Amino acid sequence: MNTEVSAASRLSVAPMMACTDRHCRFFHRLISNKALLYTEMVTAPALVLGGALQLLDFKPEEQPVALQLGGSDPDQLGKATALGAAHGYHEVNLNLGCPSDRVQSGSFGAVLMTEPDVVRACLEQMQQACGAEITVKCRIGVDDQIPEDTLPKFLAMIEDTGVLRVTIHARKAWLQGLSPKENRDVPPLDYPLVQEMKRAFPGLHLSINGGVNSLTAAKKHLSAGMDGVMIGRAAYQNPYDILARVDCDVFDGGAASSAEDIAAKMIPYIEAHLKKGGRLHQITRHMFGLFAGQTGARHWRRRLSELGGCHSSDVADYRVLLDEIRVILGQQQKLETS
Repeated sequence: MNTEVSAASRLSVAPMMACTDRHCRFFHRLISNKALLYTEMVTAPALVLGGALQLLDFKPEEQPVALQLGGSDPDQLGKATALGAAHGYHEVNLNLGCPSDRVQSGSFGAVLMTEPDVVRACLEQMQQACGAEITVKCRIGVDDQIPEDTLPKFLAMIEDTGVLRVTIHARKAWLQGLSPKENRDVPPLDYPLVQEMKRAFPGLHLSINGGVNSLTAAKKHLSAGMDGVMIGRAAYQNPYDILARVDCDVFDGGAASSAEDIAAKMIPYIEAHLKKGGRLHQITRHMFGLFAGQTGARHWRRRLSELGGCHSSDVADYRVLLDEIRVILGQQQKLETS
């Protein structure tokens, strides 16, 4: 087990398609130095057959960062894992939880929970491919499976392969009848079952995922005995609220920068991206929630949206917005001290 990523997985930000790209991860890393960050799911065929190695790009500043792969062909997954390790990832995670139609049609994601022999072959091939730590993210079950029966057997199979770290989304995945969004909300959460799995498999490092919408809730799961907590949409929509106190409250300390300071620290990154021909919106679309719950949040969101919709927006426009936020925050501070 890789000690760096294992320690960081005490609090992690979930892999989220169209969300946790390299720009998002750099932004999140400015808020928390300690939390484990994940890539979006990258399919093994895209790397092995399509040669889309740019999907593996990340900056060293993002570490600790883990690669999530999707696939069902052991040989392809082994080769993709080796490519990930060669790019510097110390953890490669196999997606066994995504319920989307696209993922099902590729015979991977949550549907693989119905094919444990395939999963075993994939995990064994991935482990043989390199020295990176191989981990799993799964659901408690799919469709008509009875999680109390199938999940322990599934975890026992995973442990038998030598994989020791698993993140469990505490909901079933309904592959027929529910959309991916509904699969994040509609199936009921079963936290007690996941906690029971931790007691039943003391040798596994188990993280809980699903419905965790605050740092307070995450800390309750840790206090209840879970090894780690993975937070998804809440960390993306309210990044500062979730991540600013993670280093202090979950890890071994560290003062949080203000949201204003985080916004300012993004300027060099934005400048470098624009010089390479990128667009401002490719970065700032991940930053709408930076001031969520704080003074100026509505102004920040509205103006970021305006800048993102304008193809000619540049770092100078972003600096103007930051100055506007500073004025708003200064006015609020005066009111509070008057």
